[in-house]
Amino acid sequence: MTRESPSKSLGQRNRNLMMMLVGVVAGMIGLAYGSVPLYDLFCRATGFGGTPQRADTNNSIVGTRDMTVTFNTDLGSGMPWHFRPEVPKMEVRTGVTYKALFVAENPTDKVVTGSATFNVSPDVFGQYFVKVQCFCFDRQVLQPGERVEMPVVFFLDPKLEQDPYLNKLRDVTLAYTFFQVENDPETAQATLPAIKPAEAGPQQASQAGGS
Repeated sequence: MTRESPSKSLGQRNRNLMMMLVGVVAGMIGLAYGSVPLYDLFCRATGFGGTPQRADTNNSIVGTRDMTVTFNTDLGSGMPWHFRPEVPKMEVRTGVTYKALFVAENPTDKVVTGSATFNVSPDVFGQYFVKVQCFCFDRQVLQPGERVEMPVVFFLDPKLEQDPYLNKLRDVTLAYTFFQVENDPETAQATLPAIKPAEAGPQQASQAGGS
C-alpha cells in the first residue's frame, strides 16, 4: 500500500481551503447585491422600521378602537416644491377605509419630478398601517406652476387591537418626504424644446432640398 506524500497532502488541503475561500467571497458578493431588495422586502412584509403594508382592497372587519392619524410632510434638500397635507390629522376607526389628500405645487418655471419616501411612527404601527392607494408608489411630474391633489387611501388593521404593545397608544403619524429626481427621462423629455421648421439646421435644410 502506498502512502500519500506529505507534500501532496498539503497541496490538497491548500486547494480545498482556496475553494472554500472563493465560495465565501462569492457568497459575500451575492449578499451585498441582494441585501437592499431583501431588506426592502423584509420591511414591507413585517412593517420593520415603520414601513406601511400594501393591499389591493380592505377585507378586514370594522374594529372597535378609535385612533388619531397625524400627517407630516417634508422636502428633501434642494426640492423646490410646496408640499402639505390638506388636513393635519384625522380621527379614524380600525378596519375602516379612509382617504387623505396631500397638496403639491411646483412654483418654479421648470418641470420638476419628485419621488416620495414614507414611514409611520411609532415604528410598531408599520405592520398594521395598510395603504390601498398612494401617490408614493410612483414618481410625480409637475409642470411649471402646476398644483395637484394627491390621494392616499389607507386603513388600520384591526389586528392591532390584539397587540399588547399598543394597548395605550392612540396616535400614529404618517410621514412623507419628497425628493427631487435628477436627470429623470420624463422630465428631460418634457423640457426639450420643440424644433420648428424655421429652426432647422443647415444639414436638415440641405437634406430637405435634396430629397
